[in-house]
Parts: sequence; C-alpha cells; structure tokens
Amino acid sequence: MSDNFFESGHDPENLKTFIVDALERSRNRTHALTECDEEDLLKQHSALMSPLVWDLAHVGSQEELWLVRDVGKLEPLRCDIDQMYDAFQHARSARTSLPLLSPEESRKYLAQVRTKTLEVLDRTPLEGSPLVDRGFAFGMIIQHEQQHDETMLATHQLRVGKPVLQARTLAADVVSTDRYSLPKEVLVPAGMFLMGTSVEPWALDNERPAHPVDLPAYWIDTIPVTNGAYRSFIDDGGYRTPRWWTAQGWKHVRETGIMAPKYWERDGDRWVRTRFGVVEQVPEDEPVQHVCWFEADAYARWAGRRLPTEPEWEKAARYDPRSDCSQRYPWGDEDPSPHHANLGGSALRPSPAGSYPRGASPLGVRQLIGDVWEWVSSDFRPYPGFIAFPYQEYSEVFFGSDYKVLRGGSWAADAAACRGTFRNWDYPIRRQIFAGFRTARDAAPDEVR
Repeated sequence: MSDNFFESGHDPENLKTFIVDALERSRNRTHALTECDEEDLLKQHSALMSPLVWDLAHVGSQEELWLVRDVGKLEPLRCDIDQMYDAFQHARSARTSLPLLSPEESRKYLAQVRTKTLEVLDRTPLEGSPLVDRGFAFGMIIQHEQQHDETMLATHQLRVGKPVLQARTLAADVVSTDRYSLPKEVLVPAGMFLMGTSVEPWALDNERPAHPVDLPAYWIDTIPVTNGAYRSFIDDGGYRTPRWWTAQGWKHVRETGIMAPKYWERDGDRWVRTRFGVVEQVPEDEPVQHVCWFEADAYARWAGRRLPTEPEWEKAARYDPRSDCSQRYPWGDEDPSPHHANLGGSALRPSPAGSYPRGASPLGVRQLIGDVWEWVSSDFRPYPGFIAFPYQEYSEVFFGSDYKVLRGGSWAADAAACRGTFRNWDYPIRRQIFAGFRTARDAAPDEVR
C-alpha cells in the first residue's frame, strides 16, 4: 500500500479486493505462526498466555460470529464452540483444560469460515449501516486476527526450546546513518491539536471521536529509550532505589524480585537475552522492550524526566505545525510501507534506535510507529463523546485506572492494526508484551520559541 486507500477514490469492488488481500495476509500470518509441532500448539507455555491452538481457533470463531452470522445472516457453523472461544468466559491460564479443537480441526474450521466470509463479502454492499460502511466489520476482524498474531508471537517468545521462527533482515535504507547525530529531544510547540478521529473508516470505538486538545509546550525524546540507556539505570542501582518508583511499583519490585527487563540475564560483566530461542548479547542501540509501566516510569524519574501523557504522545506523532493539522501517521496520510516503520512481525526484533528517517514526524521524532509499543503516563479512559461500538466489551469494560495506555505499535504489530490514533492498553505489570517507552519533560519558559 503506497497511498491512503480510503481517500484515493477507489470504487466498492476495489475496496472488496483490498479487504480480500488483508484477510489473506492475516490468515497467512496466522498459519505461519502455527506451523510447529502439535505439542507446541497444545502446550501452555506460560500461564500468562493461551495455548497457541486456542488462538488459532478463536480467530475463526470471531470471524464466524461477526461476518458469517451477523453481517451475512447465515446459519452457524459451530455454535457449540462459542463459549469455549469466548475470551471473557475463560482465563488464559484455564484454557488448556478445555476440550479445544485439535490443530487439524482448527485449520479445517478456519477454512470453512473463510469460505463463508468471502461469500458474504461478495454479496454485501459496503454501505447502509455503520457495521458494514466502508467494510468496517471486515476491517475489525482483520485487526482482531492481526492482534492475535502479535499475541501468538508473545507466546512464541515465552516458549522454551530450539528456535522455530526465522527472522527477515531489515532493508539497508531504513537503518539511518544519521541516527548517532540526532538531537536528544524535540520541542513540541504549545497549542491546540485535533486528537482521535471521526473519519478513519476502520478506527475502533476508543479512538473516536476527534476532539481538540490544548497543550503547553513540552520536550519529547527523539527516539525511544535504548537498551544501553536503560542499562545505565540498572547499573546505577535503579531496581534497588525506592525513590524512583511509585509505591505500587516498588511493591511490585519487592514482590517479584525483578532486576532487569524480561528475558535479560547477567553473564559476567555483560547482559544477554533470550529472543525466540536464541541467546545473544543485548544490543545497546535497540529500543528497550519487555519492560512494564512501573519500570518505564521509574526510569523516567531516574533520568529527571517523565513519561509523556497520551495527548502529548499523539500530538508528537500526528501534529504538523506547517499545516496546523493532524495527520494519520507521523509521516503523513500515506499508508505504511516497509520504508516507514518496522511492522508485520517478520523482523522478530526492534530496529536500531534512530532508524526509519522516512517515518519521522514533521517535528523530527522517529519510530513513533512500529518497533515497540510505548507506555504513556495516562490511564485508559474514554474520549469526550465516546460511544461503544459495535459492542461494549471491546473497550468500555476496560476503562479506568487499572489499565495504562500504550501507543504506536510494535515490530510485531501489523499495519492494519496500528495508526496514529490507535490505542492499546494493558495492566502496568505486563512485561511479556513488546513494550518500551520514550520520555518527556515540560518546556521551561525560556525554551519556548
């Protein structure tokens, strides 16, 4: 995709082709992540995650519920498994005890559902109701499957044993030669910007509606915090010094005994990590990942800074001071390409900090999309005028102070499931997700241009 598909005057048939391609891309990725031994698919690799075989059939179950039954008004294929694959009915840690479909049965079920889905798409006008307008329901299911593909990558990372996934090499032109000379931080000017969206066709309910937000000037890191920078926090006793942590965060450190990002281990005077079955030295110049919100917040305090608020993050990612408008992505309204951001999951790692100059924001902030999800300071709350759609359980039941927001999308996220307005959320203790952060600070009066 090289332009903004939805703003390019494509007719309904082209939109259907676009949807078919996105459905196929998602399914190909799902199958690639489940092409492993049956034992690996059935095993619970961690109580934090479902067995891979549950995710495999779950994406088909959701596709059947929304596209075959709801949009298509067709008879159920497997209503007997609805409850078993309802994420709200069974905790992840309990799913291995369910009478799950076997890998072979799951793949057969997915194929049957997809055949029906394509029949429904072929005969459904993509207009006339909010659920189908410009393919919303199909886009929702595409995003849902891609999100579970990212979840399955997190499960693969927790897996113990020989590597089963192969990484692609990043293109040479995305690893920028100027990354070592970038300014440490960028000034975001004071003023109003439009946060959220009311026009993005596949935006989910928590991204809506667009609303003005007025912010004072602030500084934000040009690049995400790196492993090397985070190691300085560790070496300075960051995990042994309670003053850097919130009371809840320090309690978490004491109870869990964490002393470094997840998957890191000390090897003499160096740090190594296990990445998808490969043990390697921690690269200094990659954005740090697998840190929880409490760790990100503590690092920011140690550095004399703070985490950005959610509006601050979005303004840095979307606001163009030249046009005084909010863009879809940091680089503009163009759909993501491999030259803009590290997305899609095949890299199996973040790219070096400072990469992707073509993906920089108008203010010069880099890697705001892709590489790592970025923790922000804000709780997950609804925007003014929020309306739950198409069901309350997608967002509304999670609003409140229990969850912290993550923005931007990781290397494991697909382009269909992240954008400048996309909001992710999780508990502040979560570390198995591909999350990092960048820091911010208030601008002093004499720094404001």
